[in-house]
Amino acid sequence: MALPASRYAPGIPVPLDQRRFDGRDLFTLWFSLGIGLMVLQLGALLAPGLGMSGALMAILLGTAVGVILLGAVAVIGTDTGLSSMSALKLSLGSKGAALPAVLNLVQLIGWGSFEIIVMRDAAALLAGRVFGEGSPWTSPALWTLFFGALAILLAITGPLTFVRRILRRWGIWLLLGACVWLTWNLFDKVDMAALWAKPGDGSMPFALGFDIAIAMPLSWLPLIADYSRYGKAARRVFGGTVLGFFLGNVWLMSLGVAYTLAFATGEDANTLLLALAGAGLGIPLLLILLDESENAFADIHSAAVSTGTLVKIKVEHLALIIGALCTGIAWLAPLAEYQNFLLMIGSVFAPLFGVVLVDHFILRRRDAARAPRVSLRLQSLAAWLIGVAVFHTLAAVAPNIGATLPALVIAGACQWLFARNSIPAGQARI
Repeated sequence: MALPASRYAPGIPVPLDQRRFDGRDLFTLWFSLGIGLMVLQLGALLAPGLGMSGALMAILLGTAVGVILLGAVAVIGTDTGLSSMSALKLSLGSKGAALPAVLNLVQLIGWGSFEIIVMRDAAALLAGRVFGEGSPWTSPALWTLFFGALAILLAITGPLTFVRRILRRWGIWLLLGACVWLTWNLFDKVDMAALWAKPGDGSMPFALGFDIAIAMPLSWLPLIADYSRYGKAARRVFGGTVLGFFLGNVWLMSLGVAYTLAFATGEDANTLLLALAGAGLGIPLLLILLDESENAFADIHSAAVSTGTLVKIKVEHLALIIGALCTGIAWLAPLAEYQNFLLMIGSVFAPLFGVVLVDHFILRRRDAARAPRVSLRLQSLAAWLIGVAVFHTLAAVAPNIGATLPALVIAGACQWLFARNSIPAGQARI
C-alpha cells in the first residue's frame, strides 16, 4: 500500500503517482512565503541609504537573480523526489551531506525562533493599540505560546495539508487583500512622484542593497526541495516557484521601503510596525502577521525533515520536538542574540548550492543515477569550502561589492573545474 505523499521519509523518493503539487500549488506556497514581516523589515533596511528608486532597483535585480536560483533548486527536488538534505548526498556523498544537514538544522531552529519572536512583538503591539498598554493581551509570553503552538500544528499536518487545504482555499485571498489595501493606502495618501524623487543618504552602497535583496530568496535554498519533491512536473514547479516568490517578495519589500520613507519616524526598531499598525485599523498588518506563521511552519517542518536524514524518527514527531524548542528559545532569548549568528550560518549555503546546481544540471544533466555512490566527494567539499572562504573574504575586505553571488559562482566554477580535471582523490569509496 502506498504511503500518503506527505509521509514519505526524507531519503525515500516520492513516486510520481503520489505527487500532488502543480504549478498553482507552488505559486500559492511561494507567493505566501515571499510575503512577511521580515520581508517588510528588509525593505525598511534599504530605504534610508538607497531611497525609493535605488532600493526598488536593488530589490528587482536581487530578487530576479535569487528566484531563478531558487527555482533551479526546486527542480532538483522534483527530478529526484528527495528532500533537500537527502538530495545533497548525490553531490557530497552519503557522509558528506551530514555537515550541511546539521548546519541547516541549527539555522532553521534559529529562524523558527526568530519568526515566533517577530510575530509575538507585532501581536503585542497590535494588542496594545486595541486594549491599551498594560493589558494582559499585550503579554509577550502569551503570544509566544500562541504562535509557537500554531507553528507546531501547521508543521505536524505536513506540506500537502497546509498548502492545499489552508493556503490555496482561503489563506492566499486574505493575504492578497491585505497587500492590495496597503498598496491602495500608500497611493491614496502619499505623493509617489515626490517619494520616487527623494534620494537616499548614501549610507548603503547599491551593491550591498543587491546583496541584501538576493539573500531573501537564497535563504530558502536549503528548504525548497522538501516541498518541490511533491511536484508533478519540473517545468511547472520552476514556473510556479519563480513567479510566486518574485511577486510576493518584490511587492512586500517595496512596500517596506515606501512605508518607511513615507510614514515611519524615529529610530525605534518597531518604527515600521507602528506605521503599519496605524493603517486600516491594523487589519492588514494582522493578516500579514497571521501569514508569518507559514514561514515558521516552513522552518520547523524543514528542520524536522533535515533531522530525519540523520535519525530514524517520524517527521511529525520531530516537528513537535523542534517546534517546542523554537518556542522555548523565543520565550527566553531576545532577538538581538540571534541575528549575526544566523547570518553567519546562512553564509555557508550560497556556495554550497553553487556546487549542487553545477553538479546536478551540468555534470549529471539532471540524472541522479549518474551520481557516484560514495561516502565522500572530496572535490565537491573542496569547492564548497573555497566558496565559503570567498564569501567571508569579500565580506571582510570588500563589503561594498557584495559576497553572496560571487561566492556561489566561484564555488560552482570550482566544482566544474575539479570534475573536468577528474580528480580521483575526490572520492572515497564506501
